[in-house]
Amino acid sequence: MRTDPLNHFNSAVFLWGSIWLAWLLSMLPWRSWPYAPDILLLVIAFWCTHGAGRIGLATAFIFGMLIDVHDAGPFGQHALIYTLIAYGAEALHRRLLRFELWGQCLHMLPIFVLSSMAGIMVCAWLAGAWPGWSWAISAGFTALCWPFVGWLLLIPQRRRADVEVNSV
Repeated sequence: MRTDPLNHFNSAVFLWGSIWLAWLLSMLPWRSWPYAPDILLLVIAFWCTHGAGRIGLATAFIFGMLIDVHDAGPFGQHALIYTLIAYGAEALHRRLLRFELWGQCLHMLPIFVLSSMAGIMVCAWLAGAWPGWSWAISAGFTALCWPFVGWLLLIPQRRRADVEVNSV
């Protein structure tokens, strides 16, 4: 366990740029693979945890609606999932910041699985058929991507911290 939380100095341009880039990556056809991790969801959850209140439930809801429009599926499914995961990430953000990225991954796994299950249950109820378990594998892959995406998104902070340490 880490005793010091991460430095919360994030550039707004970098933060929003990473979300927009993840949204653009979510428009690519690789998302149609049933086991594909949801990169946009992962980036939004990461910034809900590490963004010090800059990204919240409204952002998750809006981007979830954009994904719903893009996928032409049940309107609100992704919005529900994204909002639940953003809420879980914000609720656990103080605890998550005490752990390294792999520890955060283990804490976020149940949030990804339970939130995805809630969205799938609503869609299964509307469709009258169970879609299978590929959503759970996708949620697991999304959680496994947490350390790698976190490492990429924290590069500017590490570089800034190294400069401050070396300048003394």
